[in-house]
Amino acid sequence: MPSPSGRRLLAALALTAAALLTASTSPAVARPTPPDRISPVGPEFLWGVAASGFQAEGDAPDSNWRRYAESGATEDPYLDSVDFRNRYRSDIALAADLGVRVYRIGIEWARVQPQPGVWNEAGLAFYDGVVDAIVAAGMRPMLTLDHWVFPGWAVDRGGWRDTEMVVNWLANARRVVDRYAATDPLWVTFNEPTVYLVNELRHGGISATDVLTMGERITQAHNSIYDYIHQVRPGSQVTSNVAYIPAVDDAVSGPIVDRIADRLDYIGIDYYYGYSPTDLQVPDLERLWTMPLQAEGIYYALDHYAQRFPGRPLYIVENGIPTENGLPRPDGYTRADSLRDTVYWLQRAVADGIPVMGYNYWSLTDNYEWGSYTPRFGLYTVDVLTDPALIRRPTDAVAAYREIATTGGVAAGYRPTRPPAACSLVHLPTSCTDPVSVPR
Repeated sequence: MPSPSGRRLLAALALTAAALLTASTSPAVARPTPPDRISPVGPEFLWGVAASGFQAEGDAPDSNWRRYAESGATEDPYLDSVDFRNRYRSDIALAADLGVRVYRIGIEWARVQPQPGVWNEAGLAFYDGVVDAIVAAGMRPMLTLDHWVFPGWAVDRGGWRDTEMVVNWLANARRVVDRYAATDPLWVTFNEPTVYLVNELRHGGISATDVLTMGERITQAHNSIYDYIHQVRPGSQVTSNVAYIPAVDDAVSGPIVDRIADRLDYIGIDYYYGYSPTDLQVPDLERLWTMPLQAEGIYYALDHYAQRFPGRPLYIVENGIPTENGLPRPDGYTRADSLRDTVYWLQRAVADGIPVMGYNYWSLTDNYEWGSYTPRFGLYTVDVLTDPALIRRPTDAVAAYREIATTGGVAAGYRPTRPPAACSLVHLPTSCTDPVSVPR
């Protein structure tokens, strides 16, 4: 998921959007009357869980993020995260027990190619075991080629400022594709490319003058590997997931999305937070567990991309709720209630003809949230700093998600625990002028 500082910057952009509310004169078109009962999604719907390599694996090789964590700039040391590297079989079993059908992981370039031209067969064998375990458990892999992490040797050459970065990136990506295409994974090329840019800028990997160059190189790499994946396995499904930013998503994500639009088989969307004008005054937006949640915002985000890409399948690649060290949230929202409320709005979107193909909960377990173990997103919580055994402890959302994945959603007569927010900024102007509602 996006780092706290990345979220801070992107959330700040939403502050400017409040002015659009009074400027808009677009007439509202009334939405259909909300149904008293909602149908479950069909058996083809892909329920899943998500994680990334660096955040969960532990035993991290030399990389841009390993160096950043060791520089002392992060809140917490990296340690071994939740040690997915040695516990992947039991974690995959936990996911399978939920009844989900997709397990998202990252294939870390830094682990696979520790030196230029040198391929780590032990690293590749580790991912062989992970992918094989996912398939053996009856799930489909979703493989991310770049989740913001690249090898230390690429850092030394200038990272995304290096004129050879795309060539080197593609050499790794093609090797990964050749190795795992036969398992027919869902592919994610770059995780949240706009936030990737923000992080590299914040950490000094690029300067402000390099932003356009990095963006262009990411789009070049995406388009090239998309074509290669389809050469290796026609019919593959490839995306680059966007971090949905309320009110200003087109302005923030649009420049890159526009340049890869013809090479997106499905639209991957990460949705976490929603805003209303009053929320924008809340202090400490960098504290993830205090940021405002709007479950219905996932409907608006899906509706937005359904309009932008008519007929293209949509997939919620990441969605979840953060807590502070596993403590109850200040707003009283529980992980189980948030999940059920969100799924209600997914079902509403499907019922309204929005082509949603799947949903991943972020994340199966807590992990290293890009510098800190304080924000907890896991269905299973793990106390990295205090529990040497790294025991996976189920939250209330485990039972909730198992029931959802088994039955195809929440019960037909379910009502969200929280009403839709007044004048949400998630998809202006319609989320203010024509908001969704629930039956009385």
